[in-house]
Amino acid sequence: MAARARALHLFLLLCFLHTCASEKEDRGFTGTETSDGVWVGSVAKQVLSSRLTTVFLPIVYIVVFAVGLPTNALAIWVFLFRTKKKHPSAIYMANLAMADLLFVIWVPLKISYHFNGNDWIYGEGLCKVLVAFFYGNMYCSIAFIACISVQRYWAVVHPLSRSPRANTVAASVSVAVWAAVWLVTVPLFLYDQEVRVTNLNIRTCHDVTRFSQKKMAAGYFLTMGTVGFVAPTVVCVISYVLMLKALRNSMADPAIAKKRQKAVVLIVTVLVMFLVCFTPSNVMLLVHYTLLLGEADDNLYGFYVSTLCLASLNSCLDPFVYYFISEEFRDHVKNTFLCRSERTVERMRVSFSALKYSKKTNTYASDSGNTQSTEC
Repeated sequence: MAARARALHLFLLLCFLHTCASEKEDRGFTGTETSDGVWVGSVAKQVLSSRLTTVFLPIVYIVVFAVGLPTNALAIWVFLFRTKKKHPSAIYMANLAMADLLFVIWVPLKISYHFNGNDWIYGEGLCKVLVAFFYGNMYCSIAFIACISVQRYWAVVHPLSRSPRANTVAASVSVAVWAAVWLVTVPLFLYDQEVRVTNLNIRTCHDVTRFSQKKMAAGYFLTMGTVGFVAPTVVCVISYVLMLKALRNSMADPAIAKKRQKAVVLIVTVLVMFLVCFTPSNVMLLVHYTLLLGEADDNLYGFYVSTLCLASLNSCLDPFVYYFISEEFRDHVKNTFLCRSERTVERMRVSFSALKYSKKTNTYASDSGNTQSTEC
């Protein structure tokens, strides 16, 4: 009887250990690593084969590509070739548009990957490049938005303190941001991004982490989520709060109150867009890799990949922010669509000024005949 009881206890202990081992294999969205790849658990298998990742995400990325490619290309054209008087804000916005464009041109690979059932067919090298551009764009965008926030705060609070070296400083800061961001993407090339999922017979790109490489991946993303997101977000929030305070104090003058109110609405809109696009993805990034490192159950992975997709929407929203922030940018866009050259626009401005002056002096002569548009 005692021998039978000991045998029963041993059997129950083995069952318990087997259950714990099985749970451990299903934690952190990794799996059991074999020589052929990784055998993922039920949660990972469900997400990788769900309509969320194979239908919804690629549709969103199609929208990002369709809107982001032409709008960011137009923004770069305006900043580089239509804007004569460069100023720090324009330099930062041009760099932000370039970061968005560099991400958008790689989006078709991501669309194909998701439509193909999360099966990556383009090789390990292209997978690493895609991941580097994805996160490089995210943290470049966050850094340049922080730079724009500080520059706009300074322009509002100290409107008469324009330094002749401001453009040089802005260009130097931009080069430093690019160098820092692309330097910190190097670790993404040091471990496997393409992982074969043996029980689904697919090759994933950045969706599954090898158990042997989880510490490197988790350490990298926990650091980037803290340094690359939290610090710039604090800078943005402080800059906009101080800017709002300065604008509110100047609204006592009714002559400028209306313009100030528009500026306040714009500031709040930009801040909300920034927080909505980047906060969920970076918070979930920290949560996901904390769970991965601690080998805890990660049932939020579907939400995590959805928030990363949400962050990519920033790439097609930024050009519309330029449009509403800068009156000069709006004018250049309108003139570009109307096929007006810079010389034509200048003649129109001079003619309009002459017309206003002639009306004031009751002289109705105008040079409007010289305001013809050039051919496209």
